[in-house]
Parts: sequence; structure tokens; C-alpha cells
Amino acid sequence: MTLDYNSLLLALGVSAACLAVTLMGSWLVRRAETVLLTATVGLVLVVGGIFVYSAYVNRPQVVFAIGSFVLFHAGFATIWGAGKQFLTGHVSIAAIAIRALAAMAVSILPMLSGYDGLAFIADNLAIALLLFATARQYWLARAEAPAPLLGIAALYTLTAVSFLLCAAVLVADGKLVLGKAPSNWAEDLSLAICIAGMTGIGALSLALHQWRLAARHRLEAITDPLTGLLNRRAVFDEYGTRPMGTTAAVIVFDIDHFKSVNDRYGHAAGDRVITVFADELTAHCRPGDTAARLGGEEFALVLKEIMPGRAELTAERIRRAFEAREIPIDSEVLKCTVSVGVAPGRSTPLDFDAMLSAADKALYAAKRGGRNRVELAGHLRAVPLEASRTAS
Repeated sequence: MTLDYNSLLLALGVSAACLAVTLMGSWLVRRAETVLLTATVGLVLVVGGIFVYSAYVNRPQVVFAIGSFVLFHAGFATIWGAGKQFLTGHVSIAAIAIRALAAMAVSILPMLSGYDGLAFIADNLAIALLLFATARQYWLARAEAPAPLLGIAALYTLTAVSFLLCAAVLVADGKLVLGKAPSNWAEDLSLAICIAGMTGIGALSLALHQWRLAARHRLEAITDPLTGLLNRRAVFDEYGTRPMGTTAAVIVFDIDHFKSVNDRYGHAAGDRVITVFADELTAHCRPGDTAARLGGEEFALVLKEIMPGRAELTAERIRRAFEAREIPIDSEVLKCTVSVGVAPGRSTPLDFDAMLSAADKALYAAKRGGRNRVELAGHLRAVPLEASRTAS
């Protein structure tokens, strides 16, 4: 081995260590992004493997070779686990351990048997497979942010190919016993690719997680944290003053006597009531419709395409479903009701704000009329319950 090769190993170790420190710092700032912590652990193990392998290059002892195999395979398996966690949102320690142990077994056993050439072939193949598998995780997740994720997948694939090339050169050489670390042009090329790949993957990973953070902030700005529904701002951002078609409808709901629920049972019980109603609203929301929490105990449902007379029947189904729900609160079972105002589409299109205002007026009429009822805007009459049951 030449000094240049040792210098490349050192450069790779320093590059990986710097990336690990950067990712750890990013995780400390955003603890919810645990994928950063998983990737950091993987990189730390790989860095350890690089420096142990460097010791083997200078003093080819079996203990150094086995130590580098253990650290490399544990590290690359953990990096695969970070990719899987990025895709699914969950980290599987068992899956990481199975892959790491399998890679260790196929590499360490030949080394212990004295066939170090075969051991390095198996080592390179195992790392290549782990890197290909990692690239696949980011490829599958590419819809979230195509440019950085495709770049990361490509760099992992290129790095995997470099390890595959190292294995191919060793196979072509045909020596099962080397007595030292492999030394050929493929090893030098692989190190250069690893350094470049590490730098590129690091830059793209940081850019990706910054993008994720910004996307999460955007989502939080338009989402009600308790129910997960859109908030008032999001509804107005989507519809604004845009004219609503004749087949559109706006329905407003308000949970009856909600203040008394909070006063008697506490705010945690009130939150439970709100989430139960949000579940009912979501269950009756068709694709393309918009469900939102406007604030407090008030909700809205925007129906984009609905036949005349169907909006009030939809509102009635939701009203009856919520009325039938039994909500356990401590040792009691609570039952609540909701008042509803419906503004169906008009022959002369109105903008969203005007339809929402009309639905609000109908809602107040429902409250004045005794609550637990559906009222139509403009007509100020309750939906006949028997007729709605028959129609539904």
C-alpha cells in the first residue's frame, strides 16, 4: 500500500466524521428527526471501521481485519436502517441487526479460516448489497422531494458499484489468500468515489432535511394540531373569494353546550369531544371535499360537487352519527349533539366567504330553534328528519 492510499483512507475517515458531527448537530436542533440520529450512528461505526482498516493496512493482523468487518457491516446496515426509517417513519433495530450479522458471518468466517482473499471479496459484496438496498429506500421515497432523493439514490448506487468492482477485481485475480490488504486500481477508485459520494450525500441529506423542516412548518401553519384537520386559514387560502359553483355547498357545525362540557368535565374531556366529532366529519368526507376546524367547537365541510338537496342530507347523517356516539369520560359516558347550518349552491354563484356567512346565519337559526338540528340558509327551516332517514 502506498502513502497515497493511506492518505485517501484518512481523508475518507475525516469526511465521514465531519458529516456525522453535522448530522448530530442537526438532530440536536430537531429531535423529532430521529432519522438523523440513526444516520449519525451508522456513520460513526463506519468511521471506526475506516481507522481500524487503516491499522490493518499497516499491520495485516486478523484481529484488525475482523474489527473492520464488524464496524463496516454494522455501520452500513445502520445507514440502510436510516434510509428505511426515512421511507417508513420507523426504525427496525431487528432488521438492521439481521443484515449486519449476515454480512459479518460471510466475511469473518473465511478470514478465520485463513482465506483472507475470499473474506475481502465477501466483505465488498456485502457492503455493495447494503448500499444498493439503501439506494432503493431513497428511490422509493423520491416522490417527496425528487431532486435530492434521486441524487442521494444515485450516489449510493455509484458507491455500491465501486465496492462491486473491488470484489470483481479480486475474483478475477483468483487469489483466495492475500496475506495483506487488497491493493489494486479498483481499491483506489473506490476510495475516491466514497469520498466524493460521502460529500455529495452529506450535502443532499442536509438540504433534504431543511426542505422537510420547511414543509413541516408549512403543514403546521395550515393544520389544526388537535384534530389534524385543516384550520380556518387553510380553508380561506384554498377558496378565498373564489366563486363557488352551483353544485357546491358549505356546511358549518357547532357542538352544542360545549362550554358546559369543559366546565363540568375539564378541557381534556372537551378535547376528546372535539376529536370524536372530527373523526365523524372525516368519515363522511368524500375525496375532493374539504373538512376543517374553524376554531373552538366550530367546524366546516366544503362540498365541491353535490346534487341539489344532498348537502343537507349529508349534514343530517353527520348530526345523527355524532348524536349516537358514546364518549367515555372517566367513569361516565357522555353523549353530545351538534347544530348545523347549510348553505347550498345558488343559481347565481356566490364567493366562499358569502356562502360561509350564509351557513353561519343558518347555524345561529338552528341554535335558536332548539339545537341538535340542521338548518338551511335562506329558508331557515329544519331538515325533516323522517324524510332524511328515508333518503339516506
